[in-house]
Amino acid sequence: MDLDRLSSVACRVGFFGAFALLAAAFLERGLNVVGYTILGVGSYAPGRLAEFAGILLIFVIALLLRQTRDLLKHGPGATR
Repeated sequence: MDLDRLSSVACRVGFFGAFALLAAAFLERGLNVVGYTILGVGSYAPGRLAEFAGILLIFVIALLLRQTRDLLKHGPGATR
C-alpha cells in the first residue's frame, strides 16, 4: 500500500470518525438534558467529545491540504 492510498484511507476514516464523535456528543448532550447518559460515569463530557472531533477534523484537513499541494506540485499524472 503506497503513501497516497494510505493517506486517502486515513482521511476517510478520520472524517467519518470525527462525525461519529460529534454525533455521540450531540446524543449525549440531548440525553443529559433529560437525565440519561450513554457514556457512563467518569467518561468524557459532550463538550470534550466535540473537541476530539474538531481535533480529528483538523488532522484530516491537514492531510487533504498535503495531498492538494502534492497534486499542484507534481501534476495529476506525474510519477514521483
